[in-house]
Parts: sequence; C-alpha cells; structure tokens
Amino acid sequence: MKTKLFLILLISFQFGAAISQTPQEVYKKPLKEVLTDIEKRYNIKLQYSESLVKGVDVMYPTWRYRMDNEETLTNILLPLDMVFQKTGDRVYQISKYAYHIRPVEEGRKHLEKLLASYPDLKSWETRKAELRKCFFEQLGLTPFPKKTPLNPIYTEKRKFDGYTVENVGIETIPGFYLCGSLYRPAKGKGPFPAVLCPHGHFNGGDLNSYGRYRPDQQYRCAMLARMGAVVFSYEMFGYGESQLMVSKSDHQTGLALTMQTLNSIRVLDFLTSLQFVDAKRIGVTACSGGGTQSFLLTALDDRVTVCVPVVMVSSYFFGGCPCESGLPIHSCTDLGTNNAEIAAMASPRPLLVVSDGSDWTANVPVIEFPYLKKVYELYGKPENVENVHLAKEGHDYGISKRMAMYDFMARHLGLNPDAAKNKEGKIDESKVTIENYEAQLVFGKDGVRLPSTAIKGADKVREVLKSLQ
Repeated sequence: MKTKLFLILLISFQFGAAISQTPQEVYKKPLKEVLTDIEKRYNIKLQYSESLVKGVDVMYPTWRYRMDNEETLTNILLPLDMVFQKTGDRVYQISKYAYHIRPVEEGRKHLEKLLASYPDLKSWETRKAELRKCFFEQLGLTPFPKKTPLNPIYTEKRKFDGYTVENVGIETIPGFYLCGSLYRPAKGKGPFPAVLCPHGHFNGGDLNSYGRYRPDQQYRCAMLARMGAVVFSYEMFGYGESQLMVSKSDHQTGLALTMQTLNSIRVLDFLTSLQFVDAKRIGVTACSGGGTQSFLLTALDDRVTVCVPVVMVSSYFFGGCPCESGLPIHSCTDLGTNNAEIAAMASPRPLLVVSDGSDWTANVPVIEFPYLKKVYELYGKPENVENVHLAKEGHDYGISKRMAMYDFMARHLGLNPDAAKNKEGKIDESKVTIENYEAQLVFGKDGVRLPSTAIKGADKVREVLKSLQ
C-alpha cells in the first residue's frame, strides 16, 4: 500500500513539474542541437567551430523556422549575435558577428548607392567636405587641437649607401612623443619630396620584425631615400617607443584612431617645416592598418599630393582594430561611408591602390577600382588612379608591392629611380642596410633618454588633448 502511494505521489509530482514548466523552459534547446536539425530539415551543410556553439542555447527555436533556410538561419542566429555566409552549394559558414566586416555584395551595393548620390563634380566636392567635417568631429578633433612646438629630438646620423638615417622624436602634443626614423638622400641639398611611412599590425617573432622596425619597412624607406625623397617612418599609438608613455592595450581603443590621425598631421607639419623638403610634393604609403592611416590622412589633409595604400582599400571591410574603426567615422551621414569612398577622397590627386588575392582586397579590380575610376572621371582625371592587383599574393608589403609603389612615387613625385638600379637596369634593394630595432630607437633601450616631461597614461593624453581645444 505504501509503495502504491509513493508511486502515485511520484507520478503526480513529475506530472505537476512538467505542466508547471514555462514556455521558455519547454522550448529552449542547445544551439548545436538546433543547427543539426536545420541541416537535416533543409538538406544543407553548416560549418562552424565547436567553441562558437558550446554552452549556447536558443529560445523558441522551432517557432523561428521558416520555409526558406536562409530566413531560418537569420532568425536563429541574429539574436545570438551570429551571422552566416554562403560559401558553396548549400554550404554555409557560421561565425560571430563582427561589426567591421560585411558581405562582399553589400559593399558593392553600397558603392553603387554612394556613386548615384554624386552624379557630378559639384555634388562630389560637397560630399567630400561633408565627410571631412564629420570625420574630424567623430575623431574628437573639432576644434582641432592647438598646434604646439614639435621640439624634435634627433639622434646621431648614420650613413649608408646612398642615404642616411637619424631617429627623431617629435612632441605632437605637449609631453607626448611620436618616434620614428628620418631617411634622407646622401647627396644634394634639396628641396626633396617627402614620403610619410606609418606601419601596420605586423608582429613577428621578435622586435626586429615588429612594427616600424620590420625589414620591409626599412627597405621601402631606404629605397625611396636613395631615389631622392626624405622619408619619415613612424609608429602607431601603443606600439614601439610610445609604450614608454601609454600601454599596448591603449592601441585597442578609439583614442588610438584619434592620436594616429593627429600624429600623421603633425608629421606633415614636421616634414614641411624642414628647409630641404618640398612642401608641394608629399606622398604617403603603408599597408594594412598603415594603409588605413594613409588614405584617412589623405582624405583629411590636402598637403598630401600622392597616396599609395597597400592591401587595405575595401568597400566591405573596415579594419577590425579600434585604431581603425573604433570611432564611428564610417557612420558619417545618412548614407554612411566605407574605406573605398574614404580613399576616393584623394581625388584628383594621384592614388595607387595595391591589392592581393587572399584578403579583403581580392575584389578590388572588379568592385572598388571601377568605383574609384568613376570618381576620378568627375575631374576628367581617370589616369590619376591606378590599381596593381597581385592575385597570387597575400597580405603584406612584399617586394612586388614595393616595386609597384616605387614606380608610382617616382612618376608622381619626380624621383630618380635610376639611382636605385643595378647594372642590369633593375631596381635593386640589396644595397639597403637592415638595422636591428635598438639602432632605430630615439630614447634608447628601456627609454633611458625619455624626457622627464613626458606624460604617462591614456587619461593624461586625453586631458592634454582637451586642454588644447
């Protein structure tokens, strides 16, 4: 009798527990289980990492199903901040939503919409002015901070084959020093054209392959100097010697985008103040995150006369690092903007876009470059924009990319490429001396020569910026 009573009570409890469950509890299922079911129902293949779905649940999954498999995936994944992309016949790749990247087709459509909004030169010039104003506002550089003395600090000059190098620190705002290396032609008094060379996010196995110390950066700076240009190679915010003042983690903030833009403008101030520099012939080139700095500076400052961004111009990729997209410059105006349009703001000044086949620049020949060509046609200057596409290459500033840049810079800055050629008449980088990172330091190892007036910390940088406005 007691056994029967226990069983009745147990069944009643289980039945009561079941009917007392909320709909959220009834319908909640693990995402992994839901995706497996979707594959069977719609006869598709879903690709994703196990770490992406582990421990993730879906609320009301079956109620999100629709007749169309892509609509179903959208309903399931969007609330989880996930997205999908079709990668083959009935094959989809699932990934975490990334604010800095969109589908390729969306980038193409965005460019078409933008182009339709400025059918003539006047409307494009109006658009450029509108974007420039908005960029400065979003960067926190309106009004632009008062320009204070740069107080350059030079190290001893080093002499090499056809060029010299001296490290220089400039005080872009009081107490903050931007460090770099100044390359100059070994002969002549000038005035020489000048080229700005920021760097991208390249971190090798040691400091000799890190940031501006990398061999590829030294090659292009030295070769341009041998051809007759003054070149300044300088570092990103939170990289290199700037870490004597701010932390590396500060690079992953919107402040980095503000400071890198301000720093580049101050580099322009520095170079154009030099008596041996021709202020009417100024170029800028860099790759990856440095490419972003290159075309953004060109969009904001008319003193740049030639721009060569490498492996970075894309209509659907915005950089990913907060130092490139961490402030809403791409949300400027109701139309929004993208990196291809920002690069187009160089028009009608000479612009060379170097792209490759294995990153977000893979579609430049068929999407971004035709758009750029149409913008330049508004000025009657389509010949001023070029694209060198290296379909079999990857994301770097390798020798073939440098060769394309040398040719373009020589033509538009009036350089002498013969000064850098070998007996066979080919551009030859073999005479460049690659220095180790310690030789390129302004303040010495561990910053032993950093001025006592240097400010410390991102908060102090913000405070000084605010005081100058």
